[in-house]
Amino acid sequence: MDLLEVGALVRHPEEPGWGLGQVQSIIGHRVTVNFEGAGKQVIDRRIVTLELIEFDQ
Repeated sequence: MDLLEVGALVRHPEEPGWGLGQVQSIIGHRVTVNFEGAGKQVIDRRIVTLELIEFDQ
């Protein structure tokens, strides 16, 4: 099950320097994420599996 949704916090597994990112939009396999250290990036979900960040409440 795909838990990725707009507003989710993620990290790029191959770009740790980009820091934390927030999903801005999801259109098909394209996910636009605004990362702390890299700004807006368009990620192809067929190639990269973003790491969903979950915080304990």
